[in-house]
Amino acid sequence: MKTILVVDDEPKIVQLARDYLEHAGFRVLEAASGPAALDTIRTRKPDLVVLDLGLPHMDGLDVTRALRKESNLPVIMLTARAEESDKLVGLELGADDYITKPFSPKELVARVRTVLRRSEAPPVPDEIIRAGDLELDVPRMKLTVAGRVVEVTPTEFELLTALARQPGRIFTRAQLLDALHGVAFESFERAIDAHIKNLRRKIETDPRHPRYILSVYGVGYKLAE
Repeated sequence: MKTILVVDDEPKIVQLARDYLEHAGFRVLEAASGPAALDTIRTRKPDLVVLDLGLPHMDGLDVTRALRKESNLPVIMLTARAEESDKLVGLELGADDYITKPFSPKELVARVRTVLRRSEAPPVPDEIIRAGDLELDVPRMKLTVAGRVVEVTPTEFELLTALARQPGRIFTRAQLLDALHGVAFESFERAIDAHIKNLRRKIETDPRHPRYILSVYGVGYKLAE
């Protein structure tokens, strides 16, 4: 049974999420503040975090920053902030998805399942993808670049895998969203830009002049052949 940590300082939101997630077969933990969330993550080891951005004292962005220094645990942001810039900041910090309040509890369950599916071992046994200096061990979600192990989130790994399966093919943002199982991001295509930016920061020697993940102006992205 997968364990989900719900972090929100509104008890009604937490109870609503708990009811639907438990009905869907998940174990649910709760936290009402950023420090409590980080402590629970370290001690209880949940499989995914649903994290409100509007927490008092230490907001969800600060929690994500702290978490990404020590873990690639999947994170779904829960936010009343509808501005695109706020969503992008969260995604660039390493969140996997976002849901805007007010939200449908059924959609929350669907998003949780989608993000968790990315972090589970794919059905293809012992698949190794090599593209130049990149090597992706798909079942183990392990990435090496020129022999160096690089830590990436499940979402970042799946995005890079989609590109690496077909080096040189140009993918639109919509196609890359589909590769991430569609339901996520509310078709928010700029989310792909945020994840590409994160990947470049991790795998490129100079992210401003990438040699692996190339932009195709007006279209999307491709992996260098």
